[in-house]
Amino acid sequence: MWISLLPETVRPGERFDWFNDTVAQTVMPTVMPTVMSPEPSAEFRAEAEMLDLGSVRMARFAFSPLRSRRTPALIRRGDPEQYQLALIRGGAAVLSQSGNENRIGAGEFVLWDTSRPSDTRILPGPGPVRLTMLQFPHTLLPLPGRRLERLLAGRLAGGSGVAAVLTNFLDCLEAHGDGCEVAELRRLGAVAAELAGALLAQRLDAAGQLPAEVRARVLVERVRSFIEDNLGDPQLTPGAIAARHNISLRSLHQLFRSHDAQPDTVHAWIRRRRLERCREDLGSTRLHTYPVQVIAARWGFSSATVFSRTFRQAYGLTPTEFRGLSLAGAIAPNVEDPRAERTSVRTPAS
Repeated sequence: MWISLLPETVRPGERFDWFNDTVAQTVMPTVMPTVMSPEPSAEFRAEAEMLDLGSVRMARFAFSPLRSRRTPALIRRGDPEQYQLALIRGGAAVLSQSGNENRIGAGEFVLWDTSRPSDTRILPGPGPVRLTMLQFPHTLLPLPGRRLERLLAGRLAGGSGVAAVLTNFLDCLEAHGDGCEVAELRRLGAVAAELAGALLAQRLDAAGQLPAEVRARVLVERVRSFIEDNLGDPQLTPGAIAARHNISLRSLHQLFRSHDAQPDTVHAWIRRRRLERCREDLGSTRLHTYPVQVIAARWGFSSATVFSRTFRQAYGLTPTEFRGLSLAGAIAPNVEDPRAERTSVRTPAS
């Protein structure tokens, strides 16, 4: 169920206390005492959003400069025994834990452990620091804590390999997770934990220690990310995808059959994603002057006739009919699923 906390008026001098209390009660409901203090000279602003993925939680934050600490005494008072893996979206922060201290910037991941003392400083900049964070129990990571300790508060580049796959997965989950049912969100949470574990294992050169099913899931997400990045290429075929990932065509099809509740063939997955992208463009007021065949070619359909027939089979309308109804407002947007448990809190503007 959606819960929105948007008070009409909070005095500027009371915003930090209000936000601190709200986050403690809603965004991080597990017992995890933390001391937070804002920059004394700055007017505090912050935003937080949480998506419940079962045993995993995903949260988005935007902070004015502040400092957050977990001391041994606070850990004794309450500890959810979690790892927290954050992707910095904008700005920078300095984190210290287990003898490591690093400045983490945009595009980098950072890991920390709620069971160990930590010190986090959100640094001043031209705008707030923005981050996306996964929170999951220690037990979800198939790697020993003593090995993970060397990664705590370390810089984990997010632009390539498994890190890029996880980044793309988080982007997609942020954009579309609120339209998923609770059972789907739990499955997506399990995938997020597996990808996080694969990222950390890769950094430890321990990918071979991951369970076979986790390695297979990571490969599936790599393939899907590759497909998403190349939808506009008319030469994107199952054979080309298998060759790019050094697996047989049979293995590629088996991967897709094994990792979907309602599995598509690889070809069907490509076709569906192309149709969905075309549907988005046809409903966009920004692209209303683009001819239908241009949009079709943009997403890999080499024949306008084939595209029109395939689109009508999928949606019951021709592309032109769909565009006309969509731009006229006759086709309603998707309604957010009220069962998607998500919480949003925001400090109000002045």
